[in-house]
Amino acid sequence: MARNWFRPTGDAHPLLAALDKGIAVPTPVIVESVARIRRAHPDEPPALILARLEKRFLDTVTSSGAAVGAAAPIPAAGTGTALAAVGGETAFFMAAAALLTLSIAEVYGLPVEDVERRRTLVLAVALGDSGTMLVQRAMERFGNGWLTVLYPGQVPGTAVRVVNSALVRKFALKVGTKQGLVTLGKLAPMGIGAVVGAGGNRSLGHVLIRNARKAFGPPPANWPTPGPPAQRPV
Repeated sequence: MARNWFRPTGDAHPLLAALDKGIAVPTPVIVESVARIRRAHPDEPPALILARLEKRFLDTVTSSGAAVGAAAPIPAAGTGTALAAVGGETAFFMAAAALLTLSIAEVYGLPVEDVERRRTLVLAVALGDSGTMLVQRAMERFGNGWLTVLYPGQVPGTAVRVVNSALVRKFALKVGTKQGLVTLGKLAPMGIGAVVGAGGNRSLGHVLIRNARKAFGPPPANWPTPGPPAQRPV
């Protein structure tokens, strides 16, 4: 049976499982990913490196959406196979979205070692204003900004878990529906699926980028240390 990408099933939602794959990427991998771009462009400020991260994300998910959208409607593949292919690509999109969010946090110099706090960050950005406002309300007694949630010394883990439970419910209902519509479009015949797959993924990618820009605020003017690091200790 094909997965239901639109609603939670039991305790887990397949899109949440996909996000968790991106959230679980080891910190040194995220650090090195950003550092590699900085080494290639050593004179660029954080704002330009962020633009490169965004472009890489958009190009990746657009190509992925187009490829699956073109292949999924092939009659010989069968509906079940097509749905499985699209489902896998949707999971890829969500993992890429999580990785982009964590890479942006690295540019801002924010702590993202704790997996539960990573989940808060990624879900809040994916949800946009409704996500960040939910976290902001919960964090008011701990600090001034919603990003306070990333600091273990300021916000206890119990509070983070309560916030994440609320974010998961919002995510499954709101984001799952949006991705589900794109998933259906990718199954359209006669080459339409490729257009919907590429365009749908790119549109969702732009939404995520806008959410991230608003959530993180203006990029830092300068790097905290001179020159791109080869590797930061974890």
